[in-house]
Amino acid sequence: MNKQQLAAKIWESANKMRSKIEANEYKDYILGFIFYKFLSETEVARLKARDFAEEDLPSLIEDDEETVEFVKGECGYFISYDNLFSTWISKGSDFEISDVRDALSAFSRNIDPGRKRVFDGIFDTLQTGLSKLGTDARNQTKAARDLIYLIKDIPMDGRQDYDVLGFIYEYLISNFAANAGKKAGEFYTPHEVSMLMSEIVSWHLAGRENITIYDPTSGSGSLLINIGKAVARRSGDPDSIKYYAQELKENTYNLTRMNLVMRGILPDNIVARNGDTLEDDWPWFDTDENKDETYDPLFVDAVVSNPPYSQSWDSEDKELDPRFRFGVAPKSKADYAFLLHDLYHLRPDGIMCIVLPHGVLFRGGEEGAIRKNLVENRHIQAIIGLPANIFFGTGIPTIVMVLRKQRDSSDVLVVDASKHFAKEGKNNKLRASDIKRIVDAVTTNATVEKFSRLVPIEEIRANDYNLNIPRYVDSSEAVESWDVYATMFGGVPKTEVDALDAYWRVWPSLKDQLYQDANSSYLVPMVEDVASAVKENADVRAYCEHYEDTVSHLPAELRRRLVDGANEVDSVAEEESIAALLGDALSDVALVDGYDAYQALDDAWTGISSDLEMIQTEGFDAVRKVDPNMVVKKKNGKDMEVQDGWMGHVLSFRLVEEQLLRDEVSGIQAGEKRLAEISSSYTELIEGLDAEQLDSPAINDSNDAFVAKEVKAILKNEARLIISPEIQALNQYLRLLENKATKAEKLDYVEGHPGVAWTEMDQNKDGTYGKAKVAGYIEKLRVQVGFPEGSFEHILEKARELLDEESSLKKKLKADKAALEQKCKTTIEGLSDVECNDLLAAKWIDPLYAELLNLPDAVIDGFVSKVVALNAKYDTTYSDVCSQINEAESELALMLGQLTGNEFDMAGVTELRKLLGGE
Repeated sequence: MNKQQLAAKIWESANKMRSKIEANEYKDYILGFIFYKFLSETEVARLKARDFAEEDLPSLIEDDEETVEFVKGECGYFISYDNLFSTWISKGSDFEISDVRDALSAFSRNIDPGRKRVFDGIFDTLQTGLSKLGTDARNQTKAARDLIYLIKDIPMDGRQDYDVLGFIYEYLISNFAANAGKKAGEFYTPHEVSMLMSEIVSWHLAGRENITIYDPTSGSGSLLINIGKAVARRSGDPDSIKYYAQELKENTYNLTRMNLVMRGILPDNIVARNGDTLEDDWPWFDTDENKDETYDPLFVDAVVSNPPYSQSWDSEDKELDPRFRFGVAPKSKADYAFLLHDLYHLRPDGIMCIVLPHGVLFRGGEEGAIRKNLVENRHIQAIIGLPANIFFGTGIPTIVMVLRKQRDSSDVLVVDASKHFAKEGKNNKLRASDIKRIVDAVTTNATVEKFSRLVPIEEIRANDYNLNIPRYVDSSEAVESWDVYATMFGGVPKTEVDALDAYWRVWPSLKDQLYQDANSSYLVPMVEDVASAVKENADVRAYCEHYEDTVSHLPAELRRRLVDGANEVDSVAEEESIAALLGDALSDVALVDGYDAYQALDDAWTGISSDLEMIQTEGFDAVRKVDPNMVVKKKNGKDMEVQDGWMGHVLSFRLVEEQLLRDEVSGIQAGEKRLAEISSSYTELIEGLDAEQLDSPAINDSNDAFVAKEVKAILKNEARLIISPEIQALNQYLRLLENKATKAEKLDYVEGHPGVAWTEMDQNKDGTYGKAKVAGYIEKLRVQVGFPEGSFEHILEKARELLDEESSLKKKLKADKAALEQKCKTTIEGLSDVECNDLLAAKWIDPLYAELLNLPDAVIDGFVSKVVALNAKYDTTYSDVCSQINEAESELALMLGQLTGNEFDMAGVTELRKLLGGE
């Protein structure tokens, strides 16, 4: 189940349950049940790995002390068969809310003593809230049953490229923002900000064997999880990382533990605490009774946090606390209290990243004194200004501050990343390329124009330790200036053309092609169609050819890396490797931004990594797999999940159709094109009707379509009026039949009317003709004779032909599409290994390569826009405007001279003409 499917199911359930549960409480129930499902499935999976069979599971009972202890040792807890999540599902209508209460109580008493700090009280929020699911046991049972059936298909195997609980938590907070509290953003760090902090931390810790990380305001735990994943990617051993988490709110503390456990982190590597970070520092001892014996200060390799912004706190007597040796934050704003707490718990060679509001950079008083001490003691490595509206529930601009306990340099890297984001709904989002741009600057201390600068401490001192980002990095767009001479007399200033020097250096012949000297300081544009001139320029064409040559080896290389090694490739490491490959390939290509190429890779990688995961976990035959396409439809007033065709497990039907079934697709496309033409023909016919004809029942009320039934009825009635000599003769023959004429009379009539094409009808054995054959031939003749050209009936006849064709075509298309779907299914299931590889290359590599090939076009289009705008800026001079005004005034004065009226009107007109200079 992908994110979109999961989100849709959760949203549907949330809407159904709004009458029972407050929106911001809903997450506590669904997350609790998901975690219980995870623990149940984890226990079963570990037992099966120990040779337990499915039929052995019912023997899991509390009375079997040996088995209970064994399971506790394996999992840290024991869940009996009756209390397994799968057992709840199998009970169906026999499931009761009491089953949940009994199971949660049993879980609490069956936790391994050594794992109590991980599991003890973890379901308290769910257990105490069950009564809110309904007014009585019956309603509570129904609500709980709805929830467990909702989540029964949610993946629990930890292979997803997103943390399930964190994603659901973020999704619910963003959709229930109004009820989740104004500062919902404090409890969840968006994935992109987590990734930014993760990359910086993991870069610093690369190569270390055993690592400890700490989040003192852990929220959902997602920040710790992402840091851990990034560190493990570089160290190679996820079990070498120990996680410390502290959270004030009990519900969120429970969520932290759930999330860490669900991501496969060993319980022994999880140390979580429910406490007030600022009031009660991380305990230095396990018990109050043996403080001296168990004294163990907490110092870690990395601290990461996203504390509540500018929160009030009790600052009294805190100057005695060793954490706050650089100063005590004001009681109205705890931002620096959290920062100093984090810094205190850092090892000398550690690193920390903390999210804070912009105000910490420039506010004075106690905060100014703390900031000075941090700068002078070389603790601040980097300040990263983030875009606004990047956190849920708050639009205030934020920063990430990177600090170290020991640094050789006193300089501070200041990064302004506020302009680098993508708009997504009401929020802004850091893209993969934005994150990489920031991380590259931080890890190399790079100074990049309008983005980052390594600021010497002397400059910070001169600014009285004010670290406000615009003081050091100017990322603002240049204010547009206007050249007075060019505005008055025309031409384009050379200085403004020279501002495009980055392009002129790459395309040296282009400047003289686009501009000619007017005098020593101004140029004259030489071409009307700038785009064509640029794209046809020899240097530009050579540039594009060089770029294509530079990247031409990529498809084969990517196929070798990804397709040929699909079963073994490490998707996370391979993305970094391919990114480096792209960077090398584009290193000597001017103007193309390497971060744009990286973004194209990352956009493609979402699908590639998901496919690789399926192939590696299910085997290569997953490529040949076809799944039922299940949709929700109404049946007997209820939503039912039913099959609606098929869909490829890895390969989409559309891809297979485009690559292997082109003839069939072309036939369907031709039919659909003809349907569109028929629709246009209807419009043309209707537009030619007059008002009276539009009132006909053959035209619908909207006057945009024909009514097939009425068209046929009108034509049937009007066709009876169509007459010809042959039709008259046949009608007389029909009257003979009605009057029961003899055989001889009928034969005589036939012989006497040679003008009738009797051979067009089937003859009876006796040489006469039957009523039905004659009547049918008359209808055929009426069609041949037809209605007068331009008559309403003639138009309806055309409409009927189109309607008949449309009906027949729709039936054929429906059959053709069904046949194509079936053929696509059998084609996928019968693919050879070579065909599978070709299709994977078409899915993964072709779109990415196409995006890379488009990068120079984007550069050229951007340049063309700049030149067109520059030329247009001075295209109309002040003299031109004055001439236009004078011309308009003269024309108005002339028109006024042609007016007539009474003496008062004319007096007014005369005065106006004087003002216009007309007389």
